[in-house]
Amino acid sequence: MALSSDRMFLELHGNQWRVVVNVPKKLRVGLGTKLKKSLGTDSLKEANRLKWDVIAELKATIAHAENPSLSLEAARAISREQAMQKAIEFAEQRKSAFDPVLREEIDEEIDWQAESLAGRPTATDEEGHEVFDPDRLRLATDFSQLARGDKTPIDLHHEKFLTMSHVKPRTLADDRRAIRLLKDWCNKVGVPPYLQAITKKEAVRFCDELAILTANLTPVTLNKYVSRLSVYWTWLENRHEVDSNVWKGRRLREPQQTTDQRERPFTDDEVKVLLGGPAEPEMDDLMRIAALSGARLDAIVCLKVKDCRDDGVFVFKPQKKEPGPRLCPIHPDLIAIVERRKKGKAPEDDIFPEWPGVKKSTSLRERSFKTSNEFTNYRRSVGVEDRREGKRRGLVNFHSFRRWFITKAEQAGQPESTIAVVVGHKRQGMTFGVYSGGPLLEQARQCVEAVRLPFLAVTTETSDGPTASGSSFTSPSHL
Repeated sequence: MALSSDRMFLELHGNQWRVVVNVPKKLRVGLGTKLKKSLGTDSLKEANRLKWDVIAELKATIAHAENPSLSLEAARAISREQAMQKAIEFAEQRKSAFDPVLREEIDEEIDWQAESLAGRPTATDEEGHEVFDPDRLRLATDFSQLARGDKTPIDLHHEKFLTMSHVKPRTLADDRRAIRLLKDWCNKVGVPPYLQAITKKEAVRFCDELAILTANLTPVTLNKYVSRLSVYWTWLENRHEVDSNVWKGRRLREPQQTTDQRERPFTDDEVKVLLGGPAEPEMDDLMRIAALSGARLDAIVCLKVKDCRDDGVFVFKPQKKEPGPRLCPIHPDLIAIVERRKKGKAPEDDIFPEWPGVKKSTSLRERSFKTSNEFTNYRRSVGVEDRREGKRRGLVNFHSFRRWFITKAEQAGQPESTIAVVVGHKRQGMTFGVYSGGPLLEQARQCVEAVRLPFLAVTTETSDGPTASGSSFTSPSHL
């Protein structure tokens, strides 16, 4: 059965063919139910060759009637975009057409539509060759190459890739920025914005010139965009849309950081100050869970009652590249906090209702955005800060609790592979994703319990005022 619909938009009027386009109901008062235009031919094949140019004109008239402020040129541009979408449909049909006869029919219709997009010749040159409008000829050429699969727009499959990515909204935004940067660069330097034109050589050139194109972005940020392009290209390679991932191994040179410029764990003294300061109860609970689990801020803030299991295990939502929820034993020093926060709540209730997250459904911010700001204000209020000249961020932040936990676990002699399992770092071999017991769970529990909060001096009231009398593990006064 032929894919070609040789009577689509056509009807025979007398002995000649004409184009017929339906008008939307809301516009029929002014335009009638249908727009019609004769093609002046009794040949069905010739009518099919001529019809697409007329269809574009009639649809442009409809678009202009729907939005009078839209010029006819702009309305035709919309129809032009629709024509390119039709080329994409042809490319998909052609890809799945294994029957040579069927492929020939598709190619024939592509040729007809390309001819209609090119329009009638505007003149003839001295040698008698037909001359076409250059813009329309370029459109017709692009249409034909796209429909035949010779050219594929860089972003043609990108939205489908995003729907299958299962990443955070902020990462999706990074993906879209990366594609925009690549298309802007193509436009600036004259590289055709097609997958076939992005070779390894062009990928290297893009990375070399990216810093100039975006002078206000750091190499670290730009490498994030190059990394997202690499993920997209790997997806395309797996679907046989490109031959290879041209972005593999591509990175911009990042400035070397000395040891005193890198973000670091909290010191024990800083942990004492933070846990011994005038924090609100919810902030104190939050810091203790972070220090004794090594979990990221957003994973903690998003905990629900059902995620704090009765068998003494946290179920943290996936973070970064984790394939699924991660289980982490609850430290004995956190049991009282967890039980207090679970009391009287339903399984779907939040453990930290104090931070419900952003209200805008379109926001790219994580739920922990406000929590992070509040912690930063509290941290600075108690004097825990480490700034370096020329660095936008300080060397300590909430993530320093995670670094502190890892450091303490290492100092306690815990195996690196077990620590990686507990905090969700990538490790070789067995993973710790959805276990419910067994040796791996016991190893993880031993690792967690090997980490202890630093000692604080205990103060007692006397007639002469508060005096230090020995030491004790820090413990929240609101337990």
